[in-house]
Amino acid sequence: MQLSVVILNYNVRYFLEQCLYSVQKAIAPLEAEIIVVDNASSDASCAMVRERFPEVKLIANTENYGFPKGNNQGVAAAKGEYICILNPDTVVAEDTFTKIFSHLATHPELKANLGILGCKLIDGTGHFLPESKRGIPTPWVAFTKIFGLYKVFPKSARFTRYYAEHLTENQSGAVDILVGAFMVMPREVYLELGGFDENCFMYSDDIDLSYMSLKSGRTNYYFAATTVVHYKGESTVRDGLYMKRFREAMQFFYQKHFRRSLIFDGMMYGGSFLFSLFKSRQQKKRTLPFQAIVVFTKHQLQLPSVFPVTYLNTLHDFPSQKYKAVRIIFDTRSFSFEEIIAFMQQFKGSSGSFRNYMPHYEGLIGSDHANDVGGVEFL
Repeated sequence: MQLSVVILNYNVRYFLEQCLYSVQKAIAPLEAEIIVVDNASSDASCAMVRERFPEVKLIANTENYGFPKGNNQGVAAAKGEYICILNPDTVVAEDTFTKIFSHLATHPELKANLGILGCKLIDGTGHFLPESKRGIPTPWVAFTKIFGLYKVFPKSARFTRYYAEHLTENQSGAVDILVGAFMVMPREVYLELGGFDENCFMYSDDIDLSYMSLKSGRTNYYFAATTVVHYKGESTVRDGLYMKRFREAMQFFYQKHFRRSLIFDGMMYGGSFLFSLFKSRQQKKRTLPFQAIVVFTKHQLQLPSVFPVTYLNTLHDFPSQKYKAVRIIFDTRSFSFEEIIAFMQQFKGSSGSFRNYMPHYEGLIGSDHANDVGGVEFL
């Protein structure tokens, strides 16, 4: 078997369903399997998987074991030569995995020494997520990030290492750190590295695994030729508990890999607190305002609305200049996720919001900000 896609889920039932539909399409040309590990969700996630995706391997935990242990469970059950660690609040394009394996096939040196491969991630508004590629958060690099020096000196390599800005978002190449929302790697490499460190509950686990891969002499690689949507806020609410775990996670990484310093510990505590507080305030930004709706569909779909609704059967020649504030709805029966993702990136700055219409539960799903929890609106 070529690929095992491991999805760790916790209480994001509708995002998980959308994710599974996209993954099913993406693995269709491959010999592949999907494994869902559920960390004791209370939202009927497991029932949904059993009913709608009987071919998916489901591991239903009776308690929340956290990100590292949950993913390690999934990989232990996997049979693929490669594994993909995937968040449930993501959407992959139909050609995501075929593009990755084609690239590896035509780059044998990369394939022979591959540690972890990541790809371009965008949020629910189509904007690039810079954490798709990062540098090692050494004390200095972390300092430049937490205190925003990379924004003050955007052209200086000394200050822009946190987001690996030696590469643009559309350039593929070697990087240090990749994000746990989407990681592809040989299963034997994952096992050799020991998988995610279960002493870390969440938030620094992907940094730790990426760093362990680098220390083993392997290449971590950012692949910009395919894009995945990550509704980043949905599976991780930015509250007081988030702040606490974020600080603990950063302390865990530095204590494991770098020399301890009381001064640095204090700086990290204060800096990570301010960073987390900023993120929690960002989350208050919810739904973007709109005065019109555009529905892309090739089916008989009529949506109830108090706003003017325009129905279009093609994604081409969208008159973006006509709308100052618009909600754009994609009928997922009519267009591929690859087409939808491309459209989101093209019109990301058009003062609009995006939603996917999911006919199986008659709902609109999406998010308006990288730190917004997003959600589903049932029709």
